[in-house]
Amino acid sequence: MIDRLEKEVDMLERHLKVLRMVIENEPIGIVKMSNETGYPHHKVRYSLRVLEEENLIEPSSQGAITTERTGEFVDDLDGKLNEITDKIGGMRIEDAPELES
Repeated sequence: MIDRLEKEVDMLERHLKVLRMVIENEPIGIVKMSNETGYPHHKVRYSLRVLEEENLIEPSSQGAITTERTGEFVDDLDGKLNEITDKIGGMRIEDAPELES
């Protein structure tokens, strides 16, 4: 279960790094993102597809660009991440009652 959670967090981190690159360098293509992040092309392509499905980026002839929804998402992101961090921080297993054998 922990391995799966760690993989999900890693994938989310990759999606957010790709989004940041688009925001900071738009328009930007897969090859440049792959070279700058060290992620393989197929992983960058997958992240771009996920971000496009969320309407956070869109393709252009020069590369990925942001949409009007991107700014709102970024504005809300820190608050959402803080909420998630607080939830996880409150899930300490050592705080649970002891299990009887």
